[in-house]
Amino acid sequence: MSHNYWNSLWFMPMAVVTAPAFAADYLTIPQAQALIFPAGAQFTDQGKLLTSDAKDQIKDLAGVRQRHDKQPIWRVEQEGKFLGWFIVDDVVGKHEYITYAVGISPAGEVLSMEILSYRETHGGQVRDAAWRQQFKGKTLKDPFKLDNDVSNISGATLSCRNLLDGVKRLLAIHKLFLAQDPIS
Repeated sequence: MSHNYWNSLWFMPMAVVTAPAFAADYLTIPQAQALIFPAGAQFTDQGKLLTSDAKDQIKDLAGVRQRHDKQPIWRVEQEGKFLGWFIVDDVVGKHEYITYAVGISPAGEVLSMEILSYRETHGGQVRDAAWRQQFKGKTLKDPFKLDNDVSNISGATLSCRNLLDGVKRLLAIHKLFLAQDPIS
């Protein structure tokens, strides 16, 4: 090969290979609120600013670290009756965030869980109603063990585990900071 051939390769443009984006937004916050709570429910923003001590308490109770200082929370009422709490959260799937919402009863029981955004390339089956239904009725007394009380999805193990841990963490937030709410 001639010297000119190798020199010409030096100046050839290189192709940039990137992984395709698979982010999918499924629900807005108001849409998730409407799916979890009955029509006509009123949502009052009660977002909590969590101190370092509060985040330590959450980790001690749930066994999972609270990453964010601000937790989006709404108090839910209908015709003056307290129905529970609506909480939006993010967990990391394998590499990307999964945004989800959980409805929690005044007694600390999961009413429902909805996936708002899923950004991973695999494992979108966590959005399937049958899989999410496994969370209904869960309390902090449940084991929260993958393949024990919530089934794993092949190819989505980290998403399943992290959503399971996230819901447990939200139940810990309820017990520590919302169950004692003087208005409820």
